[in-house]
Amino acid sequence: MEHLSTEHFRMTESNIDSEALERAADIIAGGGLVAFPTETVYGLGGNAFDPMAAKRIYEAKGRPQDNPLIVHIADSDALSEIAEGLSPKIEALTEKFWPGPLTIILPKKDCVPGETTGGLQTVAVRCPRNRIARELIKKSGCPIAAPSANRSGRPSTTKYSHVVEDLDGRVDAIIDGGDAKIGLESTIVDVTGEIPAVLRPGYITVDELREVLGDVWMDSPVENIGGLDFLKEPKDEEQEAHPKAPGMKYRHYAPKGKLYLVQGAEGDVVRYINKLADAARQEGHTVGVCATTDTKDRYRFGIVLDMGQSTNEEQMAAALYDTFRQFDTLGADIIYAEYVGGKRLGDALHNRLQKAAFGMLYAPRPMQSSRRRRIIFVEGHGNARSAMASALFERLYEGSDLEVLSRGIVVQFPEPMNQKTEAVMVSNGLSVEGFVSKQLKDSEIEQDTMLFAMEEAQRKRIIARFPSATEKNTYLLSSYVGDELEIMDPYGGNLQTYGICFEVIRSSVQKLSDKILEEKTYG
Repeated sequence: MEHLSTEHFRMTESNIDSEALERAADIIAGGGLVAFPTETVYGLGGNAFDPMAAKRIYEAKGRPQDNPLIVHIADSDALSEIAEGLSPKIEALTEKFWPGPLTIILPKKDCVPGETTGGLQTVAVRCPRNRIARELIKKSGCPIAAPSANRSGRPSTTKYSHVVEDLDGRVDAIIDGGDAKIGLESTIVDVTGEIPAVLRPGYITVDELREVLGDVWMDSPVENIGGLDFLKEPKDEEQEAHPKAPGMKYRHYAPKGKLYLVQGAEGDVVRYINKLADAARQEGHTVGVCATTDTKDRYRFGIVLDMGQSTNEEQMAAALYDTFRQFDTLGADIIYAEYVGGKRLGDALHNRLQKAAFGMLYAPRPMQSSRRRRIIFVEGHGNARSAMASALFERLYEGSDLEVLSRGIVVQFPEPMNQKTEAVMVSNGLSVEGFVSKQLKDSEIEQDTMLFAMEEAQRKRIIARFPSATEKNTYLLSSYVGDELEIMDPYGGNLQTYGICFEVIRSSVQKLSDKILEEKTYG
């Protein structure tokens, strides 16, 4: 296509540049294309009533023309102008969720050309929450057909810089309205059938829709999950079929590198990705690891990017596409991603990850040893450093037959966890419930036990005091993993001191895990 001189406008929802928005609206009304922000992702907009504008959108995106475009309207009153089949339930749906991240599929009116709907007799309609988007629609004097403002197949655009990367020179104008707040495309619900169907999950959940519509079922566009190549090119007969909503037919949202999802218990996933990443690195690949804040420091190889706290789905959703694009910039040709997602946005996150991926891998459980092994982390009172180390190691080996204990050398009576230790552990997502310090007993030191002290003086004291502790099973943790300095006692320090101690222990525990794996005791 010809190279265009793209105009760029900058504004915020609280400070709209009226003159710039008038110019953008004139472009839309004149058959041109404008990329603009919404609360979900950036959209690439053209006049929904103009068949040539729709064709220009497909051309700019490099998108097949059988993929329907979502028509954006400024308010729910405009729905009756472009769609049939309105009912009290549809009205209740728009009252509850519009403006917002919900797209509704209804029978179209004749004024909406087939070029906009991908040749279908239905139309997908949304009223965005973003004020810039709604004002642009009003000033344009027409509904705006707008898919995501990215090149077809690439991750959707959630930042102005993403849009510039994909569409500068291919569209007439781009509005910089800041980062998208949600970061995932809208939920799409088809209400043309007997039972409403969610064709694309998003921020509005199936349960929320059921509160209004009653029975709702979820379409599953991704099949054969579990194999190594569950997303394949469509078969010939599938190529001929028209998808009813965006994102149902082709591989979408994908980074340039091959993305593999890894599913399983957290500790198993971390171990397996480390193994895969190391092997891929040795084969000459540039490896990316898509992690969370909770796990990012546990990965040893490749480019590790943090999508946010595993308990904060909104944060992960907003970061997903930007993370994919960062991997592109950094040249990752193989990417391993944790299969993240919780109760609210799990369907939406899983849908986007699956559509972007080449396959799903299942992290194997650690091999079970013929005898039960026990690892004991030991310090003076057993309620600070050893507690941190045991909790970190236990998380790494979740589900294995390794027993991990925290013990003290001299514990005259059970003590609760040190308060600053507890604060640091809780902030790092580790459970402290029910913890009390316990005295190390000689009976706990069996033939298959390994003991790890925090200081050399403690190691010697353990060997001197407990007959079953020897030079062959009692180690200085830092020395065992190849670190030069002992793990010093943070007692008497401030919360920052305890935080630094935690990070040192985290590093040592990860190295210990790696060493155990290298010795082929597990995994």
